[in-house]
Amino acid sequence: MKIEDVIKSENMTLSKRAIMNVMYAHSVVAENISDVMKGYDLSPEQFNVLRILRGQKGKPANMGIIQERMIAKTSNTTRLVDKLLLKELVNRKVCPGNRRQMEITITEKGLELLKELDPKVDEHEAKFANNLTTEEQEQLINLLEKYRTI
Repeated sequence: MKIEDVIKSENMTLSKRAIMNVMYAHSVVAENISDVMKGYDLSPEQFNVLRILRGQKGKPANMGIIQERMIAKTSNTTRLVDKLLLKELVNRKVCPGNRRQMEITITEKGLELLKELDPKVDEHEAKFANNLTTEEQEQLINLLEKYRTI
């Protein structure tokens, strides 16, 4: 469906159509991933924090590292970590070398949750990817990387 039909607007410039398509595609993908996470009482941003911590391979991460690697840079990392702490999916302790810094690690419970979620997220991603050939996916990646480079 054309973006003009989705938002019921006509006579958009090419650049406006491009921006609207990117924003709408993001919204559709985000809604779908949120649906996957709902059954686990997890937001996509919390899921992102867990994946970042798993990628640390047991090494602790501080809030700066987590924030730097977040997809949504506007996320409140402290709030996300606090919620994950309440769910016992992460641990937080004071850094021995810098008492003003906190070290965050993923718990075994967090790793188990990711293990359960991984196939569901893969399935979600495949749903979108299967609409494109491998070459089209590569082209999309290249175009989006080029598009967001300001």
